[in-house]
Amino acid sequence: MRKLFFIPVVMAILLTSCVSQKKYADLDAQYQTTKQELVDSKADLQSCLLEKEHLSQLNQTLKVDKDQSLKQVENLTVLTQASSDNIKQIIAQMSEKDKYINGIRAAMTKKDSINLALAFQLKKELAAGIQDEDIQINVEKTVVYISIADNLLFKTGSAVVSDKAKTVLGKVATVIASRPNMEVQVEGYTDNVPISTNCMKDNWDLSVARATSVVRVLQSDFNVDAGRLIAAGRSEYVPLQTNATAEGRSANRRTRIVILPKLDEFFDILEQKPQ
Repeated sequence: MRKLFFIPVVMAILLTSCVSQKKYADLDAQYQTTKQELVDSKADLQSCLLEKEHLSQLNQTLKVDKDQSLKQVENLTVLTQASSDNIKQIIAQMSEKDKYINGIRAAMTKKDSINLALAFQLKKELAAGIQDEDIQINVEKTVVYISIADNLLFKTGSAVVSDKAKTVLGKVATVIASRPNMEVQVEGYTDNVPISTNCMKDNWDLSVARATSVVRVLQSDFNVDAGRLIAAGRSEYVPLQTNATAEGRSANRRTRIVILPKLDEFFDILEQKPQ
């Protein structure tokens, strides 16, 4: 009987022991899981603290950059305003210079137009009875050039104007009189054949004497204002062609009448200051 009672007791103890062992295993597993979670949480916390410190440093850096950027913007604004004022001043100066240059161009264009009209008038006046090779009229850079062959004006080695030449000079004087604001320069040219007489020592004397003779005819015979007349001798040193041939020497012996704007009026234009 006692033996039978002992068996259930032992079995109860064994069952209780098995249950406690299983519960312990479960609790230990929970502990290990909780412990690992705590370790992981500490690691996450440390990572968050490091990230917070990094963000704080980054925020401080951004604040410094922002302050510097704002200061640069302020400096740039001041510089831009100064540059803008300078640019406006430069543009204003350029505008005034453009007006000045355009004024000169307009004056030059007007002078060109006047000289073209003058050249046309001269050609019209001189067309009758004069061969093309005896006289040439050109317009270059606001200046009218009338080149008259030597054989039309003078005899060889002479500075006396021929009667036939006076007819030509009379027509030139008529056109000159219609342009009172222009000066007239008469230039004498020779070939390189030497000359030596009682009156003329060399080709310098001959070229000057011929230019002076033409000026005197314009003044005395046709009443051209002497204040507008200039006589110049160029001797043999500005040839049109070679002096090695008769044809070349003939071309080089010439008298040129230059009708040009008065230099003082032209310089007045150049000296005008922009407003």
